[in-house]
Amino acid sequence: MYDYKFSNKLKTFSIALMILGLLGVGYGFMTSHKSFEEVEMILAEESAHHGGDHAEETTHEEALHDEHTTNTHGEDAASSTHDAHAEHVEHVQHQIANRPWAALYVAAFFFMMIALGVLAFYAIQIASQAGWSPVLFRVMEGITSYLLPGALIVLLIAIASGTIGHYNLFIWMDPEVVEHDKLIQGKSGFLNLPWFVIRGLIFIAGWSLYRYISRKYSTAQDTAEDNSNFKKLFRWSAGFLVFFIYTESMMSWDWVMSVDPHWFSTLFGWYVFASMFVSGITVIALMSIYLKSRGYLEFVNENHLHDVAKYMFAFSIFWTYLWFSQFMLIWYSNIPEEVTYFVTRFEDYKLPFLGMVVMNFVFPFLMLMNADYKRIPWFVIMAGLVILAGHYIDIFNMIMPATVGDRWYMGIPEISSILLFAGLFIFVVFTALTKAPLLAKRYPFMKESEQFHY
Repeated sequence: MYDYKFSNKLKTFSIALMILGLLGVGYGFMTSHKSFEEVEMILAEESAHHGGDHAEETTHEEALHDEHTTNTHGEDAASSTHDAHAEHVEHVQHQIANRPWAALYVAAFFFMMIALGVLAFYAIQIASQAGWSPVLFRVMEGITSYLLPGALIVLLIAIASGTIGHYNLFIWMDPEVVEHDKLIQGKSGFLNLPWFVIRGLIFIAGWSLYRYISRKYSTAQDTAEDNSNFKKLFRWSAGFLVFFIYTESMMSWDWVMSVDPHWFSTLFGWYVFASMFVSGITVIALMSIYLKSRGYLEFVNENHLHDVAKYMFAFSIFWTYLWFSQFMLIWYSNIPEEVTYFVTRFEDYKLPFLGMVVMNFVFPFLMLMNADYKRIPWFVIMAGLVILAGHYIDIFNMIMPATVGDRWYMGIPEISSILLFAGLFIFVVFTALTKAPLLAKRYPFMKESEQFHY
C-alpha cells in the first residue's frame, strides 16, 4: 500500500498522551512554587535524614570563620550566618521553581532534535545520491514535518523562562546576575535576549525553508516527466548542508551550552550533532518497522533495515568518541572553569551521567555489532528504545545541573513533558505521512533502492 491512513487508534493514543502530558506539566508548575518556610522545612528534613546538609555545613564553617575573625563582635557572625542561610534557602527555592521549566525544555529539545537530525540525514542522502535509501524518503519527510512546530516551541519555552518566568533556564537573561558577573558581561554582546531570538528565528527559518522546498520538489518529482525537480533538490540539499553545519553549532551554543554561561567546549556543536543524528536515524528505523508491521512499506526489505541499523551502530560509536574526547581533555587538563562542569555531574548526577554511557555505547555496541542482529526487527527496536532513552538522559544531563542543581528527580514534570511532546510528535508526523504516497515514485535511484540487497 502506497497511501498511508492515520489509524483512529494511533490518533486517539497521541491525543491522550498530549492531554495526560499537559495535566502533568500543569501539576508540575503548580507545585513548584514553595514558600521560604516550606523550603526551610524541606532542608531541615533532608539535614536530619542525611546527618547535615553539605551546603549548611559550608555555611556553618563560614560562620565559625566569621566568629574567629570578629572575636568580640558575635552579633556580626550571627548576622552573617543568618544571611548565608537565607541566601541558601532562596537558592534552593529558585532551583525547585526551575524544575518544571527545565523538564519541559529537555523534552521539547529532545523531540525537536530528532526531526533536525533526520532532516540532515535526508539532505546527506540526496546530496550524496545514495542508492539504498530512497524507499525511506517519505518516512524521513514525515519525521521532519515536526521540525517547524518543535523548534518554535523550544524557542518559546526559552524566551518564556526569562520573561514570564523568573530566569528559570538562562541566568544570562537576568540583569541582576549580569551586573555582578564580569564573565557574562564579556559575553553579553552575543548572549542577550534580542540577539538570541533573532538567531533562533534565522535557524528555524533556514531549516524550515529547506524542509518545505525539499518536500515540494520530492512530491513534484512523483508526476514529473523529467529529472529537473531532482536536480533542483540535489542543489538545495548541498547548499542546506553548509547552512546546517554553521547553524547547528550555533544553536547548540545558544539553546544548550548557554545554560552554563561560564563553561564552554569547542567540541560541543559536534557532540550535540552526534546525539541528534543517532536519535533521528533510530526513529527512522522504529517508524519503518512499525509501518511495515501495519502492511505498508512492502518495498522496504531486511537489507534496508540492516543499513539503518548500521548507521545506528556507527553513530553510537561516533557519539562515544566525542563524549570521551570532550570529557577526557577537560578532566585531564583540570582547568577550574572547565572541569567544574563535570565535577557537578559526577557529584550530583552520577547515575544518569554514567548510565547514559552504558545506554548510548555499551548496549548498542553489544546489540548491533553482529550483522545478523541488525536484520531482526525486534532486536533493532530494543536497541533503538535504549538509544533514545539514553540520548534523552544526555540532554537531561546537559540542562538540569545548571538549572536545578541537585534538586533533580525523574518524576511527574519530567515524565509528563515526555508524554506531551511524544503525543505531539506522533500526531504531527503521522498526519504528514498521509499527505503524499509512501513511495517517491519517479526518484531517479528508486529502482536501485527497491532492489537493494547484498
